[in-house]
Amino acid sequence: MLSKLKIFNRIYYGWFILIIGGFGIFFSGPGQTYSNSQFIDQYINDFGWSRSEVSAVYSVATLIAGFSMILVGRFIDRFGQRSMMVIIGILFAMACFFNSIVSTIWMLAFGFFLIRLLGQGSMSLIPNTLIAQWFVKTRGKAFSLMTLFSFASAMVFPIINTWLISSWNWQVAWQFWGVVLLLFFVPLAFFGVKDRPEQIGLEPDGFNIKNKDHSSIPLIPKIKEAEEDWTLKEAMKTKAFWAILICVGLPAMVNTGILFHITSIFKSNGLSLEVAAMVLSLMAMVGIPMSLASGFIIDKIKTNYVLIAIFVVEFMVLCLLLITNNFGLAILFGILWGIAGGLERIGVTVIWPNYFGRSILAVSMQSVLQ
Repeated sequence: MLSKLKIFNRIYYGWFILIIGGFGIFFSGPGQTYSNSQFIDQYINDFGWSRSEVSAVYSVATLIAGFSMILVGRFIDRFGQRSMMVIIGILFAMACFFNSIVSTIWMLAFGFFLIRLLGQGSMSLIPNTLIAQWFVKTRGKAFSLMTLFSFASAMVFPIINTWLISSWNWQVAWQFWGVVLLLFFVPLAFFGVKDRPEQIGLEPDGFNIKNKDHSSIPLIPKIKEAEEDWTLKEAMKTKAFWAILICVGLPAMVNTGILFHITSIFKSNGLSLEVAAMVLSLMAMVGIPMSLASGFIIDKIKTNYVLIAIFVVEFMVLCLLLITNNFGLAILFGILWGIAGGLERIGVTVIWPNYFGRSILAVSMQSVLQ
């Protein structure tokens, strides 16, 4: 028993933090477009709203939620990831319950705002800033492992939503996720999360133990050079800050638009709903190995070079989408989209702490998530 305890104590707690953060990314699902797209036809059929109305409401709610993320980022810096993860988890569950009772277009707009702010924004931002506190030298690998939870969410949520809606109704689907958040994720965050490794006597990437002489023995070599930490005001005075903000913000908006309208785009090109669903699954499956590979790539190659390659591929994906009118081109589109998505999820996340350190993570990285 004692030997097992010693083995457990030699496991760096950052890996447990990574798993909890991964579940945070996973349960951002109710606020993500790949999950919300399953409800659009239900709203249209039940309330008689047009697709243009629902799309416009979703876009405006997302935009307002994006601006509101500035406050969330400041709250994370002030109160820490653990407190915010618990509070956001509870509020997000309440938002799911609210979305189960929407009956007017204005309630739908407010519901979209809540789930985009609390789910897609906050539930993604907090784990990303948390992992960056616990890993520096192996940050790319850590983020690539956590991204697996994101792709798992993209694969699982549409399937579960479809089953819940077909077996019961869309109201039950929303209520289901609210219950899961309250009973599983919130307790996990409350009991398991520590904001920084220094809080429990550890260091990023590893930790020390005391020998009999009470001297420190590193289990994992310490980083030779400390990370340079910028304040938000210092970072905002640099051209790099605004260039990164634009470079990671625009592709995020474009990808959200494609994901939200992929079914109607394919339908206008003569492709069936089944093909659109297949492409979404293919994108997620290709993205999983690419996200793993990108973590190792970013640890070896400068992040700005990786981002250039990502944006070139994404430009090709956009051009291909214009002419995707048969099954073969749809397969190619899904593969390229998955490659770009897998690389991008790590690249745009790692670039902030790599450039500006760990101090302003919550404020700076929020642009990645909208």
